[in-house]
Amino acid sequence: MTGISIEDNDALSFPGKIAVITSPFLTSEDDYYSPNSLLAKYGPDKIIHVTWPVNFLDRQERMIDIVTGLSADMEIRAMIFNQAVPGCNAAVNKLRERRNDIFIVYCSGHEAANVSYSHANLHLEPNALDMGSEMAMQARKQGAKVFVHYSFPRHMIQPSLSGRRDLVKETCAAEGIQFIDTEIPDPVEEAGLSAARQFIIDDVPRMVAKYGEDTAFFCTNCHLQADLIRAIVASRAIYPQPCCPSPYHGFPQAFGIETGDGLADLNALINEISSIAAEKNMTDRLSTWPVSASMMIANAGAEYAIKWIRGEVPRNRLDDRALEDCMNSYVRGVVGEGVEVTMISYSENGKVYDNIKLVLMSYLDL
Repeated sequence: MTGISIEDNDALSFPGKIAVITSPFLTSEDDYYSPNSLLAKYGPDKIIHVTWPVNFLDRQERMIDIVTGLSADMEIRAMIFNQAVPGCNAAVNKLRERRNDIFIVYCSGHEAANVSYSHANLHLEPNALDMGSEMAMQARKQGAKVFVHYSFPRHMIQPSLSGRRDLVKETCAAEGIQFIDTEIPDPVEEAGLSAARQFIIDDVPRMVAKYGEDTAFFCTNCHLQADLIRAIVASRAIYPQPCCPSPYHGFPQAFGIETGDGLADLNALINEISSIAAEKNMTDRLSTWPVSASMMIANAGAEYAIKWIRGEVPRNRLDDRALEDCMNSYVRGVVGEGVEVTMISYSENGKVYDNIKLVLMSYLDL
């Protein structure tokens, strides 16, 4: 991933420091490596990277200790939580007892939006709901006549995931695509991940044998993406996107590509994926977002926080144009022109939350 060298970046410095608290490597490589561009650009004296515990649900006090410990350093002027897992609200509450001068950014928040909105200055989320119609239209562009949606009840009780599924179904109906809602084993239940993987491996060729190669597949579980991609490629079906849209999500594992520490060279990865797709006669039948959603929102959130620290944006409200510029600048710096990032404010029960922004990106055909 491109970055400005520390030596060339004196003019872009800022007062104080920013802490980026991410998921650990074992939980999400995209999240864990998201501060790397910031570290390359501003240096480790300005960007502090720490991680949540792997078992954060059982270590809520430890999460509070991490956040309050960082806040003891009066040079810390902003914190980026990627992801904002359960327990962040409690940690921020404790932080605010001591400090009210820190700009807080939640990336992909897990706690209820109507509660979390007041804890962070800025929330950035992939627009999971509207992604449903976008995904269905992408599948149509790829030639899909059938769309298979794989999930399980634990995911479908989440409003954003079930709502996304419903929009896929609605858009498919409008576009003349047959929609098939398929329940798979839950990877965390008794049979475990192996049963879910085997279901995917067996069901994709079964579906393609029944409905033909112009069948698109989507699955809501991260751990099943590589198996799904391999099965789709073997059957020459269609893959509109991973559950978490990113070139890093599923593709390297499915194709045996070594990404190296830091997931450094995105363009090289995209070229290698595209080359393998071409070899397997799959060009334009695989797609994703052109950059990691996790990395983009973490970096954009940090760059906006820097503007806030410098006094370049209002302190009591968001500057939407400046925020969009931060997102588009990051994407252009990684993959160049031609990619559009759009955002809207989150709304629920008629109330608009102006500090919660839902983000979409245009697709990259592989």
